[in-house]
Amino acid sequence: MAEPHSFRFGAYEALSVPAGTFRLDGGAMFGVVPKVLWSRERAADEKNRIELATRCLLLRGHGRTILVDGGIGDKDDARFREIYGVERRTSVADVLRDVLKLDPASVTDVVATHLHFDHAGGLTRRGASGVELAFPNANVYVQASHLRWAAAPPPKERASFIPDNVLPIAGSARLRALDGDETVAPGVGVSVKRGHTTGFQVIEVAGDGREKLVFLSDLVPTASHLKLPYVMGYDNLPVVTLEEKRELFERAARHGDTLFFEHDPRVVACRLRKADDAVSYAPVDALLERGSAGGQGEVGSP
Repeated sequence: MAEPHSFRFGAYEALSVPAGTFRLDGGAMFGVVPKVLWSRERAADEKNRIELATRCLLLRGHGRTILVDGGIGDKDDARFREIYGVERRTSVADVLRDVLKLDPASVTDVVATHLHFDHAGGLTRRGASGVELAFPNANVYVQASHLRWAAAPPPKERASFIPDNVLPIAGSARLRALDGDETVAPGVGVSVKRGHTTGFQVIEVAGDGREKLVFLSDLVPTASHLKLPYVMGYDNLPVVTLEEKRELFERAARHGDTLFFEHDPRVVACRLRKADDAVSYAPVDALLERGSAGGQGEVGSP
């Protein structure tokens, strides 16, 4: 498993927390983009699936320990793991405990971008009395509109919401249901987007100036999705996603925001420059999962 990266951002120590890999259909990941194009960047297996990371973000500062998203977790069965190519299966709580030597009970806040299985599975665990919160002392922040959506999803999304991931959170006294853009901790806020799913939120951490650290989640799942038309077939409103990406990229290029990828197996985070073709943005520098020292490295235009 990849090692966590640690870097300072504003008042926080930020750590990338790897929580295993899985696979999804490449066509679904790139929507209307032909395979002849996306396969140049993402190799597919014999089932047309591409490898994806489940990379969470841990923030420590202001007396808070904040976890963003929880990966797939370890509650799934063999059939699920075969369908989704789950590899290096682990719980993010185990990574915190075993790799970072951090007691999951010390996490003060959990922010879930949304409750699809690859983001919320690790936020709960199987205990002696059933499924329970994996971070028992943490307040859990989810949009109220998303909780309603996840409780009765349409057929298109039904497979993405697993009751054991949703119900313990929805019924917890630790739940903090949000209503739109809000600040959840000093310098840490959520921004609601509509394209991927109802009540989806990206997380933004304030830097020392106007720059932000933006946890992209499924708005921009990999560095390949820095091309504006590269929008997932999983998105409910793909045209809205495209416009949300455009707005976010313009701000990021102007202010030097750091963009954090949850699903890219190689690129952890990057800053952007505007590319020449009017529809693409490219990393001006990137923090890589692999490399000589796992540190800063140049990457080409996706």
